[in-house]
Amino acid sequence: MPQTRFVLQKALALNLQPIVVINKIDRRDARIEQVLEWTQDLFLELATTEEHLNFPVLYAVGRDGVAMYHPDDVRVSLEPLFETIVNTIPAPKVNVEAPLQMLVAALDYDDYKGKYAIGRVVRGRVTPNTFIAHINRDGVVSRQKINLVLTYKGLQRVEVPEALAGDIVALTGIAAANIGETIADVEAPEALPTITITEPTLKMTFGVNTSPFAGREGKFQTSRQLRTRLYRELETNVSLRVQDGNTPDEFVVSGRGELHLSVLIEDMRRDGYEFQVSRPEVITREEEGGKLLEPIEHLVIDTRDTFIGPLTENLAGRKARLTNMTNDGSGNVRLEYDIPTRGLIGFRGAFLTLTKGNGAMSSMLVGYEPWVGKIGSKRMGALIASEHGTAVTYGLSNAQERGDTFIEAGTPVYEGMIIGLNSRPADLPINVCKEKQKTNMRSSTSEIAVRLTPPIVMSLEQSLDFINDDELVEVTPHTILLRKKYLTQHERARMRGLD
Repeated sequence: MPQTRFVLQKALALNLQPIVVINKIDRRDARIEQVLEWTQDLFLELATTEEHLNFPVLYAVGRDGVAMYHPDDVRVSLEPLFETIVNTIPAPKVNVEAPLQMLVAALDYDDYKGKYAIGRVVRGRVTPNTFIAHINRDGVVSRQKINLVLTYKGLQRVEVPEALAGDIVALTGIAAANIGETIADVEAPEALPTITITEPTLKMTFGVNTSPFAGREGKFQTSRQLRTRLYRELETNVSLRVQDGNTPDEFVVSGRGELHLSVLIEDMRRDGYEFQVSRPEVITREEEGGKLLEPIEHLVIDTRDTFIGPLTENLAGRKARLTNMTNDGSGNVRLEYDIPTRGLIGFRGAFLTLTKGNGAMSSMLVGYEPWVGKIGSKRMGALIASEHGTAVTYGLSNAQERGDTFIEAGTPVYEGMIIGLNSRPADLPINVCKEKQKTNMRSSTSEIAVRLTPPIVMSLEQSLDFINDDELVEVTPHTILLRKKYLTQHERARMRGLD
């Protein structure tokens, strides 16, 4: 998988000694020999020295807590794995008496103790209430005071009076610390090599909710509260970028992909925030000569061979290039693609639908290539509520004659809210609050009840993929709604005229 390749590449670059453990060998569909062959191919591709190819291989059933040197060995305990670690991995070379040196590898934050700088003490020792040197990426040294030193016991952080070289610690009091920077002795500030952080590939605009339903559900709604929350996220989410938008109520948030941004939106929603977001946009680069470059990702899909056709057709429309395909002979297939990052927007939801949940996918940024052209959208027009009120069965039945609906009877709506997908390319305003006109006439069909098709309920990721550039997703703690940027039909017509 892409994450395996990424981690192994980083490990070999640091000249670490790997140990390969093939897990879940008790499964009925286990492919031990093939997995080992794939792993050997991966090492051959990534290894830079001959020593990297001399890795031990063990076999395990993690659920039962057993590991073996050979798949047919008696399954007793994890002792073979522990012995292999001791015999293969060289003992750490640490100097407790040398000046302090530690690389910040992760960050955390809470409202009581502030930012935690997390990492392994490379040399020396660290104690609470002492001064240290903080060396940032530019080599600037500043004097800081450590408040607390904490180590880990299981999942809990425990305060300690001292931590030595080799310990993984969390330090408080260093508010300016970031990943890849060095904590060193104040008398001997020597920097360690920094960690490279992958740049964002997608951006979207977060803004204050401007719909008629604003303020009904959210605990935090103002631009000040939204700004504080987004900039606080930067304390721990180092691959995120936040910039002020075109207006005081908008913020441009950049992340490493659609999933990265979706997780942030969901976390804020659960924390009681109410806001609106735009469709994700890819972050491009421009090289010398004016050539436009866009991010490309390596996509790996594991699924059944019966789904190859639908997946191939869908990915072709997203400008994906098939680079490899393997079949194990029992119906399992692996597809590998190079695909523009913007082609992955919304693909996760489509993937689950196309494979009926029988598959796994992951992707990794591999670089930038020239812009591949427009990725066509097959979406039809939207059904837009033309009145403010409550959707009723009669109005929804009229809407369902024109397309698929996203809401059910009794749902509050407002003008400009997207309530469905039109069967034609153009947007269609429709009054879903309209009730059947009452008359004194009776007919033979007057007692027949109106039967509605169940509404389509979309997830957050599906909603972000569905909207066009002139639409927004309204996010509140309890609901996710789709809407037009300009709510009234007059405003939308005027903006089309300006375009």
